[in-house]
Amino acid sequence: MADTNAEQRTYWNEQAGPIWVSMQERMDAQIGAHGERALAVLAAKPGERIIDVGCGCGDTALAIARRVGASGRVLGIDISAPMLARARERAAKAGLANVAFEHADAQTHAFPAGTFDALFSRFGVMFFEAPTAAFANLTRALRSGGRVVFACWQPIAANPWVGLPMAALAKVLTLPPPPPPDAPGPFAFADTARVQKILSEAGLSDIEFRSEGLPMGFGSVDEAADFLTDMGPASRAIREAGGGDALREKARNAIHDTIASHAKAGRAELPSAIWVVNARKN
Repeated sequence: MADTNAEQRTYWNEQAGPIWVSMQERMDAQIGAHGERALAVLAAKPGERIIDVGCGCGDTALAIARRVGASGRVLGIDISAPMLARARERAAKAGLANVAFEHADAQTHAFPAGTFDALFSRFGVMFFEAPTAAFANLTRALRSGGRVVFACWQPIAANPWVGLPMAALAKVLTLPPPPPPDAPGPFAFADTARVQKILSEAGLSDIEFRSEGLPMGFGSVDEAADFLTDMGPASRAIREAGGGDALREKARNAIHDTIASHAKAGRAELPSAIWVVNARKN
């Protein structure tokens, strides 16, 4: 694999990836509806060849494989070896022979040119170190008129499932400075003007943004506090604060109290908002 996006490769192979694998069923349940909104726009057809970028543990790649059928083909690509191992296990268990998984960086991977009908991603394209170059590389893999559909997060202000835990953390630790708005990360594609520019410069047109608001369910308040302490932006802030177990427990308690104040009948469910982006190759 080319020496690009080294920080993200480390994060997804050594930190977030193994945790995601351990929580795979729960994670898929939490963001499954988000992916379904994007899959509906993709509208995969039997016989199509489709790339799933940042496919992770394979949830959407397997869903697409079922839609394209035996005559179609799905290539899932990701930089996380642990997540791909789970994806391959799931494909084998499901008996899906029309999906393959590649451990590679979509920014630099040598895809066969002009051979795919569509590119899809559920929260996988916001982590590119060089997004314009990445989409240019991916666009070359599409046939003329091939389509691109992906889901990405809207700004944190529209996503209380992130904003509320971060506000809770601010009461017990010094938050790290926010990354530059164009740095790789979950909210790197929140700005539609920036995404429009990236996709246009990569050779895509007919770019559309569909706003979707969905609830994020976390189970009980305790389950929500555990999850948000271990995954996502809050977990990264706790880790970077470097306070060890004592600080982690203090942070978890602060998140728990905040989530509890928004829970209904003991269940934690917080709003989320995404863009479903749709484009075509010129």
